[in-house]
Amino acid sequence: MPTKSKATQDFVPIKEVRDGIVILKNNSMRAILMASSLNFALKSEDERNSIIYQFQNFLNSLDFPIQIFIQSRKLDIRPYIALLEERYKDQMNDLMKIQIREYIAFIKNFTENSNIMTKSFFVVVPYDPPIVGAKSQIIGNLIGGRKESNPSKERSDSFEENRMQLEQRVSVVEQGLVRAGIRTVGLGTEEVVELFYKIFNPGDTEKPIQIN
Repeated sequence: MPTKSKATQDFVPIKEVRDGIVILKNNSMRAILMASSLNFALKSEDERNSIIYQFQNFLNSLDFPIQIFIQSRKLDIRPYIALLEERYKDQMNDLMKIQIREYIAFIKNFTENSNIMTKSFFVVVPYDPPIVGAKSQIIGNLIGGRKESNPSKERSDSFEENRMQLEQRVSVVEQGLVRAGIRTVGLGTEEVVELFYKIFNPGDTEKPIQIN
């Protein structure tokens, strides 16, 4: 019998992305921060030592794990070329149109012959909710008898409680990185979906990203 191929979703451990938070299939949660970079080579020796010291203190202050992820991708120049093409169409001056056309050709030739890479830096903050639902339900049934429950409300309340715990961890990470001179911004749902789409489809940059 021919083997049935598995869908891509079967290999992705993500159940959903909700309010910018990644919920895995085991119900653990992940928040993703985009971090700024530092040009360490241009810093003075005192500044370097200060950055290292602050970053060391930041790592030592954590009582939970984090993941630092660096994404390197070839620079996608197409949006910039499209913008120039629009400017070319709207330009009324013939001399300016020639200059824009020559500039577009130069940019295309330069990027095709040069391997220009962009780097993005991310910090992943995890939170694993405690598994107490089943035990609490059994104890409640033994003590107070069986009560009608609202599963959707319980899931919503549980998500909010767990998100608060995750946001506290995110705040600790943000404050620690700021002391080391690194700025961070949390990714929203659309940015998270786009990030994972590009991770799992590294060569597929032309397809539009659909958010359900």
